[in-house]
Amino acid sequence: MFIFQGCPQLLPADRILVPVNVVKPITLRAKNLPQPQSGQRGYECLLTIQGNEHRVPALRFNSSSVQCQNTSYFYDGMEMSSLPVELTVIWNGDFSIDNPAHNKVHLYKCDAQRGSCGLCLKADPLFGCVWCKGENRCTLKQHCSLPENQLLEPNGINSKCTHPRITQINPLRGPREGGTLVTIRGENLGLDFREIQGNVKVAEVDCTPIREGYIPAEQIVCEMGRAEMSQYTGNVQVCVGVGACRPEFMAKSSKYYYFVIPRITRLKPSRGPVSGGTIVNITGSHLDAGSNVSVLFKDQPCTYLRRGGQWLTCRTHASLHGYGNISVSVSIDKAQLQKDLQFEYVEDPTITKIEPEWSIYSGHTPVTVTGTNLDIIQTPLIRAKYNNHETLNLCEVLSSTSMLCQVPELPISLARQQEAPEKPDEFGFKLDDVQSLMALNTTNFIYYPNPEFEPLSSSGVLELKPGSPIILKGRNFLPPTNTGNGKLNYTVMIGDKPCLLTVSETQLLCESPNLTGRHKVLARVGGIEFSPGVVHITSDSPLSSTAIIGIAAAGALLIFFIVVVLIAYKRKSRESDLTLKRLQMQMDNLESRVALECKEAFAELQTDIHELTSDLDGAGIPFLDYRTYTMRVLFPGIEEHPVLRDLEVPGYRQEQVEKGLKLFGQLINNKIFLLCFIRTLEAQRGFSMRDRGNVASLIMTVLQSKLEYATDVLKHLLSDLIDRNLESKNHPKLLLRR
Repeated sequence: MFIFQGCPQLLPADRILVPVNVVKPITLRAKNLPQPQSGQRGYECLLTIQGNEHRVPALRFNSSSVQCQNTSYFYDGMEMSSLPVELTVIWNGDFSIDNPAHNKVHLYKCDAQRGSCGLCLKADPLFGCVWCKGENRCTLKQHCSLPENQLLEPNGINSKCTHPRITQINPLRGPREGGTLVTIRGENLGLDFREIQGNVKVAEVDCTPIREGYIPAEQIVCEMGRAEMSQYTGNVQVCVGVGACRPEFMAKSSKYYYFVIPRITRLKPSRGPVSGGTIVNITGSHLDAGSNVSVLFKDQPCTYLRRGGQWLTCRTHASLHGYGNISVSVSIDKAQLQKDLQFEYVEDPTITKIEPEWSIYSGHTPVTVTGTNLDIIQTPLIRAKYNNHETLNLCEVLSSTSMLCQVPELPISLARQQEAPEKPDEFGFKLDDVQSLMALNTTNFIYYPNPEFEPLSSSGVLELKPGSPIILKGRNFLPPTNTGNGKLNYTVMIGDKPCLLTVSETQLLCESPNLTGRHKVLARVGGIEFSPGVVHITSDSPLSSTAIIGIAAAGALLIFFIVVVLIAYKRKSRESDLTLKRLQMQMDNLESRVALECKEAFAELQTDIHELTSDLDGAGIPFLDYRTYTMRVLFPGIEEHPVLRDLEVPGYRQEQVEKGLKLFGQLINNKIFLLCFIRTLEAQRGFSMRDRGNVASLIMTVLQSKLEYATDVLKHLLSDLIDRNLESKNHPKLLLRR
């Protein structure tokens, strides 16, 4: 007893709060603290912050008090508003003072997880956090540089946050009958329930706050009242405070709440077992509105599962009224959905026969089940239980009287598998909530040992010739059932190809497919999949059939390619000869026509000079002034062309247009630009012959004072035209018409 009282230890302390980045001592109460002697080290405080150790010198006041000296602490991250830190007091370098109360230091940050005024003021008053209005941040009072009237303190005179804000509303739709629980989340939603009581409206309808759902400053849960038929939608309004509402304490949501009319139309399936367990799907409209859904089958609840806008599902219970049709009703909050929906409870399914009544330990063998009312079950399962372990497998309903099931495996460990057959403790069916078929007393279902395969060879690779059979050896290939040897559905794959099988008690004879090379052998039966090894099928021919086929195909492709090239070359040569002959004939015809036209023109010029002079004696030589002549040549049929008039542009744009025309005129005097400009216009599909003539006339009007430059441009364009016509093999006559 004396030794225990003399043991130095720290006494229990109230919560030790230390703000980060604030220099502060930590004082701890203790008892029996030893006085350091000469040559001994003093006291230290060891704090482990996020895995890092911080040693701080400590001072022993007396045997009952020790103080960690002034220092500041910090921890990373803004995810935690406070962080408990392990504290250890060490004496003489390595002796830890006992801390039976597990005292810890709580470091905290005022601004962590407190981004709004409400969250700041609802913090623990012992933290000393205040809301600095001008800086919009939560901090310690001494760290806010603003005057006192700009501080909001918990439980102070000035402790009411302004400008509440709504960020989330759920749900956004509900029935007019009311009763919907609307959850409103946001900021600065009051610090006391009295501040929001009676001050919530949703779509201009009173919504009564519920104390149990209220989270100060963050969340309001209210119950909707009844809406009038004339009310359709509106936003959410919350006024924080007692008495008259001032604008700075009013919050309005940006999202709207809508009143809708939920309806139901049909349900499926419309019948199920009297024991229940049927998943019923009810369809309609606006079924996701409101906050609470209830489904009644007459006076019995149907357990609600989930819902969407046009559907909801529930799970039936055992009928309290026996067989027959019952009415179905749906309520969403206080709205009763009216529709004559009926659900029929029918007699539970029965099982009369299972065939065959055996399987192997691994299960997954098919059995045919015969009974009644099997088609009313949605997800039928077959089950086996052995040594308190249950296994299940799927069944497929074929009709109301039969279904095909895959037997579940027998939950028996491999170490306990023996050569003797085993009977399960329970064998039956899981058909919704029908309990009478979970364990059948009328069946003698039995499990036989699994088939076991031996390796193909000691090396794992079996060498074979094409066409040779593959023999898989083992045991238990034919279970010794009561009706003779039972047949299992074996599948043996050689690579990715199956083979034909002949099964005996200890062998599987596989007629290998027409393959060569190395292939993995894989045997499947029930839930077993086993590979006894690899077969290597080698051909007697030095070349494999694959190689022979490949060589023949390559040779055929090469011959085909050579024939195609020769035909193409012959056709190309013939076309070239025909083109050359056609061009020669066209040139000859052209020369003869040009010569004939020249002769005729020259003969017409041999006119008597006297006839001409006689005509000119009275009137003289007719001529036009240069301007009129140029306009008739360049712009035939146009009397008043825009080029003859002054520039008609609004005054505020005239200077810009004139400047642009001058710059464009400078570009036209650049030969490279002009050629590129003309070629670009001609390359456009919509640039017609009339457009070409108009553009050419306008360019010649600009270049009247530089006819040498214009002639040089025309020569380049004519050269390009000749080259294009020769490349495209157009008729030479067309060239002279351009």
